[in-house]
This record gives sequence, structure tokens and C-alpha cells, in this order.
Amino acid sequence: MESVVRGVAVYIFLWLVFRISGKRTLAETSPFELVLLLIISEVTQQAMVDSDHSVTNAFVLIITLTGMSVLLSLIKHYSPSVSRWLEGLPLPLIENGKPIQENMDKSRVDEEEILMSARYTQGIERMEDVKAARVENDGKISVIPREG
Repeated sequence: MESVVRGVAVYIFLWLVFRISGKRTLAETSPFELVLLLIISEVTQQAMVDSDHSVTNAFVLIITLTGMSVLLSLIKHYSPSVSRWLEGLPLPLIENGKPIQENMDKSRVDEEEILMSARYTQGIERMEDVKAARVENDGKISVIPREG
């Protein structure tokens, strides 16, 4: 039972850390962030297993973590308000062609990143041609072109 409690606690803690660190952290991983993720995974593994390195304990932890993921997906599916709380809402970066600097700072996105996404997804090369842009829940930037 101790492994289940440890697994749930670590799952919730990691969810909080990644929720606080922002959506863009999950969308793009720099070499530094990849190293950090590897270190976090090792520390997490040690925290969950304590001194019990048995296969049985590994199975219990895998079932616990998978169960937490399934449980949260079910809760999000049946409760849109909980889903918004757990995952947040898309964050507008540009509305009606005007950058929202506060949101850009909050999500650590600059105009060049918005333009890069605009080029990849819409073939847009100038900021004047962007009607709206948002950081989606998965951390990617979606762009809506101006009409005409």
C-alpha cells in the first residue's frame, strides 16, 4: 500500500510542477530541459520505490501511475470545469492582429516564435498577416491568418 501512496503523491507533485512551469515547457524541449527531465525521472523513480526494488513493486507502481492517468482522463471527460482546472485554457497571444504582451511574457513566447509557427502551419511570413495566435493546452502555438 505504501507504494500506491508514494506513486499517487509523486504523480500529483509532478503534475503540479509541470502545470506551474507552463505549457511551452512541454511543447519544446531544449537540451537543458531534456537533461532536467532525465534527472527528474531518476529522482522520481528513487522516491517511489524507496528500498523495494522488486518486480512486484514495479508492477504496482506502473498500475498506480497508469490508473491515475486513466482516472484523470475520465474525470476530465465527464467534467469540463475540472478539465479546465487541470489543463487550463488556450492562452491568446495575438487577438485581432494585436500582440498581448502580458500573455506572451507569461508563456515565454516572443514574436519570432509566433512567426515560426505561422510559417510552419499557414505559410505566413509577416506579423501583419496574423489575425490571432494562441498557446494551446499542448504547448503548441496555433495561428489564424487574416482574411483577404
